[in-house]
Amino acid sequence: MMSTYYAVIFTSIRTDQESSEYEMMADKMVELASKQPGFIDVESARDSKGYGITVSYWESLEAIQEWKENTAHQAAQRKGKETWYEDFKVRICKVEREYSFEDK
Repeated sequence: MMSTYYAVIFTSIRTDQESSEYEMMADKMVELASKQPGFIDVESARDSKGYGITVSYWESLEAIQEWKENTAHQAAQRKGKETWYEDFKVRICKVEREYSFEDK
């Protein structure tokens, strides 16, 4: 990865609403985001109680803003507020350093 980039951290608690439509929409949003200029990667996890975290990585704040303004993304956000989420938070962070370990 590049030396400095941005992370959008989306944490949420799901409602009890049916999840197959949600899963399809989530997959569509990842596919769409990956085609956006400035997109780097995404990681996501959800536990059995409905708590989830998705972190998407972007080259710039401008790229994040363009994704936020994407009309399909805005429609998904509205559906999420109406149906799929009890609550959520979005945090945007500048990543200044990264290191990792891989046991092979």
